[in-house]
Amino acid sequence: MRAHPRLSINQATIKHTDLRTALDLTVAAGYEAIGLWREPVAEVGLATACAMLEDSGLRVTTSCRAGFFTGTGSLDDNRRAIDETAELAAAGAPGSTPTLVIVAGGLPPGSRDLAGTRERVRDAIGDLVPHARGAGVTLAIEPLHPLYATDRCVVSTLSQALDLAEPFAANEVGVTVDTFHVFWDPGAISAIERAGREGRIATYQVCDWKTPLAADVLLSRHYPGDGVIDFAVLTRAVEATGYDRDIEVEIFHADIWARDPKVVLAETARAFQDVVAPHLRRAPVSAGRRGTTA
Repeated sequence: MRAHPRLSINQATIKHTDLRTALDLTVAAGYEAIGLWREPVAEVGLATACAMLEDSGLRVTTSCRAGFFTGTGSLDDNRRAIDETAELAAAGAPGSTPTLVIVAGGLPPGSRDLAGTRERVRDAIGDLVPHARGAGVTLAIEPLHPLYATDRCVVSTLSQALDLAEPFAANEVGVTVDTFHVFWDPGAISAIERAGREGRIATYQVCDWKTPLAADVLLSRHYPGDGVIDFAVLTRAVEATGYDRDIEVEIFHADIWARDPKVVLAETARAFQDVVAPHLRRAPVSAGRRGTTA
């Protein structure tokens, strides 16, 4: 089946493919868009990656990822990530979005100060905004489920991400709405509504939550429809804000990664069509538009 026109495959879902293979298989599977990861881009070099992307005819929806301000992430590397994002979006097909996903980082070693660490994240984002503004890139803060608060991301709710974004223009700092990370939050719908009012939904990512979690909890994402997340409620809330951009499926799961990526692309398209697409009321973003979120 041909993929839904608003479906983007996040490259992490077919993790063990190099960039050329990922692009070729995504096109062959009938997708129109892809979210890229920095590591496969670095393997071939940015110039080559841009040429590959331009030849593919795919839109690029996000670059993943930057941040990690409280650990190993340096401002210089984050600035490089901003520049990469701008060039990749420029190489993508019309409708590509220069969106850099930001994961804040966890508690520094020996620290118990969550609030103070979030302030460090705010300061780091403020340091990056002038560079992002100059490059025309939106920094998309991604809150992660609280089980990742200590080691990966001290920003645990969409409301916290919006508070961090609030001092900056919406086209400079937005948020990533990822169903895996927000479905549990009783305040998620009101936060999505707020994000819509503020024009800050930079990207919408979907996958499912199913227990028991994997031994490595990072690898616990499933195809939409295989777990407990109510995609109708979340997707309708995002659509109601006016969001009309591509929607990424991003899955980290060892068993899925071990499968033939052609099969994974087909199963992803089918799951999206069955579980997410019925709740979409907006046509794909028009060619050459960046889309709207309000």
